[in-house]
Amino acid sequence: MSHDNTAAPLVALTFDDGPNTTTTVEILNLLEEYHIPASFFLVGNNICETTAPVVKRTYNMGCELGNHSKTHSVMPEMTKEEIQAEIAYVSDKIREITGEAPRFFRPPYIAVNDTMYEAIDMPFICGAGCNDWDEKVSVKERVDTTLAQLKDGTIILLHDSEGNSQTVEALKILIPMLLEKGYRFVTVKELFECKGVAIRGDDTGLYTYV
Repeated sequence: MSHDNTAAPLVALTFDDGPNTTTTVEILNLLEEYHIPASFFLVGNNICETTAPVVKRTYNMGCELGNHSKTHSVMPEMTKEEIQAEIAYVSDKIREITGEAPRFFRPPYIAVNDTMYEAIDMPFICGAGCNDWDEKVSVKERVDTTLAQLKDGTIILLHDSEGNSQTVEALKILIPMLLEKGYRFVTVKELFECKGVAIRGDDTGLYTYV
């Protein structure tokens, strides 16, 4: 779905805390309208019979599915075995629906420790966020904060949590603006590939820019 322009600056839209049948679907509709991909980091407890078709649609559109843990808990407080169970649950669910396991992990609350790096065999993805999980942050603030952090290779961190309509409205401004600026939208996997960064499970980076 990405636009073919190898000289263009790259940006990866990413969304946390789905899937659901409201906000996730609204964002997918926008991506489809502009023919661009994104990456969605899923919470396992949100994957169910009702949301499985949304997960399948996301994948079929050429978007990427990532792992955001089963329960969205503070993982540095967990044992290695508990962490591995959280990750395996989500990866198995995604594989059941799409036939492909996720390649990337985003830590809940971007809270990490050495035990997590030992337990999780995926690169850790952060991103340039705008606190869009907070409904008090206006659409304009979401747009302005995102633009202020933007450069070639940016991973933008947003949330498709249930009812987050202000982020949908911000995207209606951001997407055409970034396309006008010449940005090419890619998945996180494509961003790593285009930038020549090897994808390794033992990587201890926490990526916001690639």
